[in-house]
Amino acid sequence: MSEVWGVHNGQLADTLPKDNMANIERTPKTIFINNVDLFNGWNIAEYLSTCQVGATLDEEDEEMADEEAERDMQPTKDDCYEVYGTISSKENDRPKFVKEVIEFSARDELYKRLIEFDIIVYDITHDHDQIDEATWVVSELHADLDKIVKPKIFILISSILTWAKTKPTDAEDPDIPFTKDDYRRRRPHANFKDHISAEKTVIKLGKGSKKKLNTCVLAVGATYGGKEDIFHYWFKSAWHNEPVLKCIGNGTNIVPTIHIKDLAAVIQNIADASPQGKYIIAKDESMNTLEEIIKSISKALTTGKIQKIPPEDFLSENKLTQAEFDTLQVNLRMESIIIKDSMKIEWICESGIVDNISEMVKEYKESRKLLPLRICILGPPGAGKTTVAEQICTGYKLHHIKLKEVISDYIQNLMDLEQKLATANFEHDSDVEEEEEENRIEDPTSRLYDINENKEQNNQRLDDNLLVMMVKDKLLSKRCQNQGFVLDGFPKTIDQAKILYEDEEGEEEADDDLHYNRQIMPEFIFSLDADDNFLSNRIMRLPEHVVAGTHNTEEGFQRRLTEFRANNTEDNTVLNFFDELEFHPERIDITQDKSTMMKQTVDKIKKIIKDPRNYGLSKEELEKIKRAEVEARLQREEKERIEKEERETAEETERKRNEEEWAKKLSEVKQQEYELLQARSLPLRNYLMTHIMPTLSNGLIDCCKVRPEDPVDYLAEYIFKNNPQVD
Repeated sequence: MSEVWGVHNGQLADTLPKDNMANIERTPKTIFINNVDLFNGWNIAEYLSTCQVGATLDEEDEEMADEEAERDMQPTKDDCYEVYGTISSKENDRPKFVKEVIEFSARDELYKRLIEFDIIVYDITHDHDQIDEATWVVSELHADLDKIVKPKIFILISSILTWAKTKPTDAEDPDIPFTKDDYRRRRPHANFKDHISAEKTVIKLGKGSKKKLNTCVLAVGATYGGKEDIFHYWFKSAWHNEPVLKCIGNGTNIVPTIHIKDLAAVIQNIADASPQGKYIIAKDESMNTLEEIIKSISKALTTGKIQKIPPEDFLSENKLTQAEFDTLQVNLRMESIIIKDSMKIEWICESGIVDNISEMVKEYKESRKLLPLRICILGPPGAGKTTVAEQICTGYKLHHIKLKEVISDYIQNLMDLEQKLATANFEHDSDVEEEEEENRIEDPTSRLYDINENKEQNNQRLDDNLLVMMVKDKLLSKRCQNQGFVLDGFPKTIDQAKILYEDEEGEEEADDDLHYNRQIMPEFIFSLDADDNFLSNRIMRLPEHVVAGTHNTEEGFQRRLTEFRANNTEDNTVLNFFDELEFHPERIDITQDKSTMMKQTVDKIKKIIKDPRNYGLSKEELEKIKRAEVEARLQREEKERIEKEERETAEETERKRNEEEWAKKLSEVKQQEYELLQARSLPLRNYLMTHIMPTLSNGLIDCCKVRPEDPVDYLAEYIFKNNPQVD
């Protein structure tokens, strides 16, 4: 057992000369984390796998650590933690940064592996079943203290809900925050009594055994960051452009929070220098209410509106687990003294999620690969830009930006806002907190006047500055910045392109010398190319009802085509503008596309764009598809059943008809045979009746009268005697 418990390395170091110690392979510091497939475990493991051991130590501590490393052959600061772990479900992904995922069928098997590790981290916030396992592990370690040579650290990640029912320190001033000094007074939420029991066990078993077993409890606030966990429902809803986000209750409760990487940094500090206390409150510096958090998400990703609904109504929607719901209903002012005063942390979000919401949205989009997909499709009139754009938008769930709709929507929004401002007592729902995007326009009436005046001066068309302003406003909308867009046939000229994509003031400068608006610059530019004859013939073949009311009449099309060619010469084209910014357009020859709805061209574009950047099909969409498949299968089976019945009925009818026809024909044949026999037998009957039957009849009568002994001989004799021909 000495090798298992770490004695082997220690003894080896003591017995070898110092000159030879440098040649011995150092053993990295190892750390075990449970449930590395869940949000907390995954992010903590990923963070620690890149951390150098001892990186958070002060210089004096580092010197002591170096001396201990030479004495005990512990890893130096240049080594990173080796992370091991378990997973909650075999169906979940296994992190590549975890050196080994431990599988076991019995706890004894798990324990044999756990005793190999320097640090053991158990998170009991996500999986209630882990509470008993964590308590059992720390109890076993404490029972085996005599066998432990290398000191071990046991860290329990628990929930701040073990404080949920704690009474204020000062009844007259309830705003005084709780600190770690108050942990003996903490009272748990009714659903978290098992958690506080585990906390007490871990603290108790760590007392008096610091040299061999250091224990620490982290009371962790609601974690956020990365792909998001407890707040994911709101991030996802807002990213999907929900106009109003739901807030649980009145939202005035203060929810302690901490960025998941900041939590990982706290664990790194404990792993590097052993716990600075038995109980640590792990949270950032914020005192944000639930309402502030949800509203910040709404502002960053959608309209800025929230709606307060009763907690029981929200819970019935099953958007959160019971534990998550309880966490967001907590109302606690807390302060983390130990983290602030004793730990070396490069904070990601020291001031909380609300103050750093822009960075959190960026993290969320990058982690879930939800970065907006920006596409521009250019080409001459009649090239099929709209046909292609519509299919790309449908396939990738993007927003189709058409110039005509952009103008009409912009004007309509101004008119709606004008009417709203003119109505002094418009209806207002007190449950809905509003943050209208249109409020950016201070005077809609003046803006509408400018637009109408501009049209009058430009033959009912808008000048480039006004046109580009409307398009840019649309491209910068939350919808387009969330999912992305397909810009259909715009910009038409280099001047429009320069105005549209000019670098905004205050935008962070890039590393290169290229300046442009990175928020709306298309990532993919496609040019649909074709000669004039091909385009003219295509338009000529369009049905009359399709052309009616559009610019695709013969005169209108030729005018637009001439204008396009004039604005896009070889040396002066919008494509050159993109080329100079190193966004190289893909040119597609559509004259070779003979497919329906330009499917070949669409497939080429999809091959270049590759995978969509969204959540894929929603649960509702998957259920809808499943229902459609079931309905289609049932309809197919019903159709097959009906067809089979009809086929069998037809076959039965045909069989009966054939039988009847056969019987009829048989009867006719028999009748014909009878009549034929009758016809053939008539001469014979006549002959018999004339020449035979009279004599024969008389003979038979006479025979009956005489009754001779030999009637046949008598009859023959009679016929011979009375034969008329003989007479």
